[in-house]
Amino acid sequence: MTAWILLPVSLSAFSITGIWTVYAMAVMNHHVCPVENWSYNESCPPDPAEQGGPKTCCTLDDVPLISKCGSYPPESCLFSLIGNMGAFMVALICLLRYGQLLEQSRHSWVNTTALITGCTNAAGLLVVGNFQVDHARSLHYVGAGVAFPAGLLFVCLHCALSYQGATAPLDLAVAYLRSVLAVIAFITLVLSGVFFVHESSQLQHGAALCEWVCVIDILIFYGTFSYEFGAVSSDTLVAALQPTPGRACKSSGSSSTSTHLNCAPESIAMI
Repeated sequence: MTAWILLPVSLSAFSITGIWTVYAMAVMNHHVCPVENWSYNESCPPDPAEQGGPKTCCTLDDVPLISKCGSYPPESCLFSLIGNMGAFMVALICLLRYGQLLEQSRHSWVNTTALITGCTNAAGLLVVGNFQVDHARSLHYVGAGVAFPAGLLFVCLHCALSYQGATAPLDLAVAYLRSVLAVIAFITLVLSGVFFVHESSQLQHGAALCEWVCVIDILIFYGTFSYEFGAVSSDTLVAALQPTPGRACKSSGSSSTSTHLNCAPESIAMI
């Protein structure tokens, strides 16, 4: 067992705790309304509530979407930090898992595609975390439009890889768990998108709740990689970073095959 086992758990714990902290700060600073609030008005007078308490009058601008919670300082600073750190850890987890499967001689298009989608998810998180929705709306939506579908595809691909590599009852149990998480992520992401395009306050609030469930669900999915990361070593990172071997070459006068990238020519001109 190696210290790498802590990486997926750290991503889940840090990110989930972080975004809820951002939400709490946004509620206390009257930047969003609490998730239990379902009543929205067309407009509101100046809020008489003291700073630190929840808003007593809410409009559609106060729907507690995750992005909305991180739009204004001071919570926007923490939101950016979570996005940057989370993106780095996501990319590292994807790379290590890719290398781990290569070590197990499971080089396939599914594994390669999972690596690409995972890194794409990380890139989207960087954009979402650094371009707040109320200050750079277009860029923020581009980042979200990249991060969410890529994250969902990554989850689905690794469900398939989990079933494919299951050799023990516990492996199969982890695969079942990941399948449940993938189904939840798919349903909540679709519902969030469907609700978000409507102007109804109830549907907008429903979109926010679905978004929260989807994000937390995917973060928990990343945390399940701790099950495999106990076997990660320095060789795993090397396996992930080294180029794919070139075509095999046969040595002169021998039937053995060499898989080195650079093959010696069959004949050398003598000077």
